[in-house]
Amino acid sequence: MKTLRSLILASFLLLVVTSNAQNMQEGFNHLETGEYALAETFFDTVLKSYPKNKTARLCYGRAVGLNGDPEKANHIFLELLKEYPTDFEVKLNYGESLLWKNEFNDAKSYYEALVFEAPKSFPALLGLANTLSNLKDYNNALIYVNKALEVSPGNPNALISKKYIYLGFAYQKQLAQLYDEAEILLIKNLELFGEDKETLMNLANLYLINNQLDFAKGTYKRLAENPLHTIEALNGLALVAHLNGKEKHALQLSHDAYTSIDTKTSEILIQQTTERYIQALIWNKKYKQAEHSIDELIANSPNANWVLALRATLNIYKSNFKKSLSDYNRILENDSTSFDGNLGKANALKALGYYDDAYISAENTLKFYDNQKDALNFINILNTSFIPVSDSKAAYTFDNGNNRAFTFNTNVSFPLSTKFKLLGRYNYRTTNNSVTNNEANSNDISLGLSYQLINNITFNGTTGLTTANTESNNYTQLLTDVSFNIKPLKLQTLDIGYKRDIQSFNADLLDREIAQNNYYANYNLNTNFNLGWFTQFMHTSQNDGNKRNLLFTSLYYNLFSKPSLKMGLNYQYITFADQVPTVYFSPESFQAGEVFLNLIKDENITKSKQWFYELTAATGFQFIEDGERQSTYRVQGKIGYKFSELCMANVFGTRSNIASATAAGFTFTEIGLRFKWHLFDAPVFRK
Repeated sequence: MKTLRSLILASFLLLVVTSNAQNMQEGFNHLETGEYALAETFFDTVLKSYPKNKTARLCYGRAVGLNGDPEKANHIFLELLKEYPTDFEVKLNYGESLLWKNEFNDAKSYYEALVFEAPKSFPALLGLANTLSNLKDYNNALIYVNKALEVSPGNPNALISKKYIYLGFAYQKQLAQLYDEAEILLIKNLELFGEDKETLMNLANLYLINNQLDFAKGTYKRLAENPLHTIEALNGLALVAHLNGKEKHALQLSHDAYTSIDTKTSEILIQQTTERYIQALIWNKKYKQAEHSIDELIANSPNANWVLALRATLNIYKSNFKKSLSDYNRILENDSTSFDGNLGKANALKALGYYDDAYISAENTLKFYDNQKDALNFINILNTSFIPVSDSKAAYTFDNGNNRAFTFNTNVSFPLSTKFKLLGRYNYRTTNNSVTNNEANSNDISLGLSYQLINNITFNGTTGLTTANTESNNYTQLLTDVSFNIKPLKLQTLDIGYKRDIQSFNADLLDREIAQNNYYANYNLNTNFNLGWFTQFMHTSQNDGNKRNLLFTSLYYNLFSKPSLKMGLNYQYITFADQVPTVYFSPESFQAGEVFLNLIKDENITKSKQWFYELTAATGFQFIEDGERQSTYRVQGKIGYKFSELCMANVFGTRSNIASATAAGFTFTEIGLRFKWHLFDAPVFRK
């Protein structure tokens, strides 16, 4: 609409030379300089003395419409049209009033008639071009703006319209994910209008959306070549650095932009720069500093949506999801169409376990922002977590006790809603010992379900059978695994459960038919200052009368986040009530401590057609009863490839000499292949 309003000069060149024009020059000046309220008052006064003056009535109608009352303006021009049905200037103003009222379809028909009547009328051609642009019919809009430029070559109003038509056309292509076509349009705009700020900003944003971060960086650098646009460029470069995982550099860039603010900086740019600087503080986990800055903004603007969004973002990073949700709800009370409010609320609801509501909020975002990529990605990620999935592994293991084993297992999860899913598991294991020539194999099959009781408590339960065939024994035993996954407080998880299984480490153990009843609790605590703590306690009673207690605890510190690098200390303590060393490893006391380093690129956040990996190295000591300490080591690794969001595979391996509850003084090696495949392309309950 900016370019339509700029038609004032073109539309009224004729008016200023009509009768009484010199008496109304002051009013013309008000219109031309955008002082619409003053113009309205001026021409209202003129009309009290000259109520039939056509020029004054036209100018009054324009002032009224541009001052925010399009209905009244349209009525004024309609009355003039009745009196002067053939006056082309009146027709042009009536056509523009339809645009002010956002009646674009009516305006299209009307301007088409005006162009038919006067094919060389610059205002009519440009008015039709802008009308078509508002209707997002950009191909035809370009045709008519070019016709307008043929009539008036180099006309600045037409050139401005052409620039915005290209920008709108490129945005339309972007929403349709036709990124190459959008890029061509924006580059064409730059060829026509030089290093135009808005075009460069749109081009950089296109590259960000398409994850072409190097191109985005280059575009922001082009923008920075103009000293007038340095702050905008730094804000953009800070975002690129963040997306590249270079948080410290992002903070430095945003700090440079923030300290560049001066008295000449516009209010909107001050807001954008302040917002980016606080975001950079949050990205760098400088939460206290970010909170202090947000509190200052809240004190001055307690209900400003952009400030509330910053506080909500801070609380998301700190896992204060309930507080974050409260702020997003306040944002939506202020503006139900807010992008930050709707999609931010979806993220908070997802984190809290309200998945159905998260879907609703994300879909609300798309109602106001058609085809918006972030909202679509959110829904796709949420969908992926509820698509039926099969996760299969095949592994070969061997140790220095001459035991060999091959294992294959498949786990299937089949969600029927956001709360309920069916579970299935199959496991095959065959093992032998080359010294004793003892062989055995087992087949396990289990079925069960998972149900979210409330948003922070989920029940998981499976039951099934194992059948074992050994040199001297064939049998069937019951398998059970029942647990509750609980999120009692922020950054904490607690698993409490019972599991019944069979000792199957080697052929001798399978032959003895030792069933274990395991009662366990796992507790994990994360913090906002990179420290984490995991603890497991398990009590086991066996059908041979023996009992075991196991305690494992791990304290770790996150050194980096992308990729994740953490180091820590592990401690394990095991005790058996009865010692039966000739049957299986069962010390009265066993202790092990190690220091470890873990490097991981998480498969869950890895993008399609990219590699993921994990490497753990650990070393320490173990103590078996009163014996001498023994040095230990452990190396684990995997490397895989994500073919798509629905399919990935990896190889993995482990080598360790740490004693387990079944053996001591041995070296254990495992290598294997894993394949994870989502069975459909969408959740079955959302098809």
